[in-house]
Amino acid sequence: MTKLPGAAKLPGAVRVPSAVIAAGGLVGGYGVARWTGKRQLGGVVLAAAGAAAARRWRRQAGGPAAGALGVAYVAAFAGSHPLARKVGAWPSVCGVAGAVAALSWAVADRNARR
Repeated sequence: MTKLPGAAKLPGAVRVPSAVIAAGGLVGGYGVARWTGKRQLGGVVLAAAGAAAARRWRRQAGGPAAGALGVAYVAAFAGSHPLARKVGAWPSVCGVAGAVAALSWAVADRNARR
């Protein structure tokens, strides 16, 4: 397990895969928006997780891959809205989050140094 920079004070700290960050941003952003009734607050969660995932993608897979994954993240967010009309909100969000996580793992996490 890889320790985070400066994590000497936290033995056992591990790096969270970018797939988890990205999926968590989509699910967490929706959950926060739904439970607080404040869409802007959900957007903050979505954007913060997207930025964190993008930094990891760039470090692990390079700029072009990070750009493509960023587009996929935004497209998943946008695509979850019309999909929700057909399958429901939570199934839609979970489905697009799973797709982004799988893509992120395949492109950036699978071959990342541990």
